Amino acid sequence: MSSLDALFAPRAIAVLGASATPGKLGAAMADSLASFPGPVMKVNSGRPDPDRGFFPTVGEAAAAHGITPDLVVSCIPAAVTADALREAAAVGARAALVCAGGFAEAGGDGALHQQALTEMVRDTGIRVLGPNTSGFLAPHRRLTASFVPGAPDLEPGPVAVVAASGGVNHALAFTLAEAGVGLRLGVGLGNSLDVTQGDVLRHLAEDDGVRAVALHVETAAEGRRLTEAVRRLTDRVPVVALVVGRSDIGDFARSHTGALATSWRVTRTALRQAGAVLVDDERDLVDAVTALSRVRLPANPRPGIGLVTAQAGPGLLLTDDLRSHGIQVPPLVERTVKELRELLPALTYLNNPVDTGRPSPALTQVVERVSEDPGIDLTAVYGLLEPTAVDLPAALTAARTATPLVAVVGGPVEQARQTRRELGEAGIPCAATPASGSAMVRALVEDAAARTRLEAVVTTPDAPTLPPPGPVDEHTAKGVLADLGIRTPVRRVCADPTAAHAALDELGGPVVVKILDAEILHKTEVGGVQVGIRTHEELDDALARMPASPALLVEQMAPAGPELIVGVRRDPVFGPVLALGAGGTAAEILGDVSLRLAPLSAHEAHAMLDELATRQMFLGARGTTPVDRARLTHVLLALASLAADDAVAECEINPLRVLPDGDVVALDAVLLLRDPRDQGGSDDA
Repeated sequence: MSSLDALFAPRAIAVLGASATPGKLGAAMADSLASFPGPVMKVNSGRPDPDRGFFPTVGEAAAAHGITPDLVVSCIPAAVTADALREAAAVGARAALVCAGGFAEAGGDGALHQQALTEMVRDTGIRVLGPNTSGFLAPHRRLTASFVPGAPDLEPGPVAVVAASGGVNHALAFTLAEAGVGLRLGVGLGNSLDVTQGDVLRHLAEDDGVRAVALHVETAAEGRRLTEAVRRLTDRVPVVALVVGRSDIGDFARSHTGALATSWRVTRTALRQAGAVLVDDERDLVDAVTALSRVRLPANPRPGIGLVTAQAGPGLLLTDDLRSHGIQVPPLVERTVKELRELLPALTYLNNPVDTGRPSPALTQVVERVSEDPGIDLTAVYGLLEPTAVDLPAALTAARTATPLVAVVGGPVEQARQTRRELGEAGIPCAATPASGSAMVRALVEDAAARTRLEAVVTTPDAPTLPPPGPVDEHTAKGVLADLGIRTPVRRVCADPTAAHAALDELGGPVVVKILDAEILHKTEVGGVQVGIRTHEELDDALARMPASPALLVEQMAPAGPELIVGVRRDPVFGPVLALGAGGTAAEILGDVSLRLAPLSAHEAHAMLDELATRQMFLGARGTTPVDRARLTHVLLALASLAADDAVAECEINPLRVLPDGDVVALDAVLLLRDPRDQGGSDDA
């Protein structure tokens, strides 16, 4: 039993502000709820009329109907909502939907109204959806708690929508209906004063009727509570997430690492790491959940796709789009090609994609042979409706394939729509265009890969001993890194120029000389770094150019090589976030960065390099030294372990240089510690 059953599965409902006047919110809501099989009580304190079914209070309505409403739907102004719901809770109501606006989103007195509503929730324990939402839809219960026209006509089905916006909830529900997919539950959160997306996802985890979930996120104030809910749900059903806010560049931190990680990126990272499939727009969201509600591949790090096309041009569009997204379209084995050669005329292409020339009665067998190839995990078919050549839906539904199918069908509008609906009912996801077909295939592949990642064990190594609270200089920061097994340059701390000259003699040139001042994070910006010093004369010149400093750091210079930036910081919402990017300005200018939440598995850490646009710089392109992936993975996991200590605010290595032997060395390090008074709080705040 879910804690939200009173909201989404009530036995009886009361409508506050119910009205008989057409056009009013209370009238529209009462009309939408007319199909609900249980009692729907109409409450109007201003114009009660018991003879017509309008009661002045929830208590009197409950007495008249002989049952207490589980759910109260509030269509009254913000200023009186909290008091009205407090009265409803006193007579036994356990959940409320607050549709009205005029709360925190409106500013001014709205913030006071929202605070009053918050206090009411705290005092009574009633669960509140909203405020400022157009409601929710549960067609299988004939429950339409929405004032949006057309919502009561939506058909039940296997897909749930959990949207930050009530408007987006309804837009997705109607688009799913157009695609022939019914709705299990559609929820618009509004202001999320009480019931959050994580709450709804946890409710859905207990609903056996859900086959896929569409998640629309505008903000992620829940942090890891949201990702934990996604992670729990994806064990049973797939979650597809659309995160809004690509252009929202947050003030992440003073370091380069912080400047790169926007709230949008961190949110997407968190959801993907929890097992969600990410999409970039609402059309792809609908295509993805349509496919995943009908097919779910076994866990697989990189499924192979077999393509069969009855028209070469559209087939090429589908193939090109899949490959451009890194989807594997492997060549078929010789046995499969030989079998296809016996089925198809000469001059057709037989080695994935398989071009049949035109739809023909052999299509069923062609699809079966491709699906049986050992390198194929999912088979996608493109065809135009040509009834005189072959009954396309019959040919596909008759196929006894070794893999699931995805179809892309074009043709006259009504016939194609009917075909897509027929195939969908047969369990074959069917798209209208190659682009939509590609979105479906990509979603199935990413879901399979996500569950493979989730099987990996999260690594939580012991954190090192940290210095006492206060500013940390570079030498101390590098000492912490060394304790973690991260290579750092041989170096000497020097109190004065005389000691620096002695260090040059000991280390030999070339060396780097730096000011050692914990208050200066970026020493190059103040002339505090001098490189390539080989002689005492060069050292004297370098010291003359440098600003005054409490101490100096003299280090052996590392050989030239590609450079990375690695950092970890404590995000206020999601907690510790790990970043990897190209060193220098490339990561900032190009936005070339890979993110993960910490702690993480070695599998996740190893994959971060592959997400960089500049990855070939570190994999041996044009004669450059390929990085030792195991050593880089160790650095990433070691930095992630730092965040296990609540005292760490952030740590950055920039640059992390790749050496001729493939190992990496931290040439500069910044470690920021949190004020002890700020420790121990929630990362979800």
